[in-house]
Amino acid sequence: MSTQVNTDQLVADLKAVVNDAEALLKATSNQTGERIQEVRARAEASLNQARDRLSEIEEQARRAAREMADATEGYVRDNPWQSVGVAAGIGLLLGLLLGRR
Repeated sequence: MSTQVNTDQLVADLKAVVNDAEALLKATSNQTGERIQEVRARAEASLNQARDRLSEIEEQARRAAREMADATEGYVRDNPWQSVGVAAGIGLLLGLLLGRR
């Protein structure tokens, strides 16, 4: 679960960087000069790479989540009574913990 939280935070941070970079590029679009155009071109290339990497990370996360869901579904189909017992136990524990409040 910690890995997923870290991945989610990384994706959120990358999206923020991409949005900030896009805003910066738009804000400097009226600036001229060879050096500025060179820097803008490198920034745009980096931005495109970041977008591509972000898309890959999101796709990997979706694929991993789907695989976990499929594995869980397979386990429940193969072991229905054990799954019901585990779910009932978790429900009982949660009920006891929430009932204490």
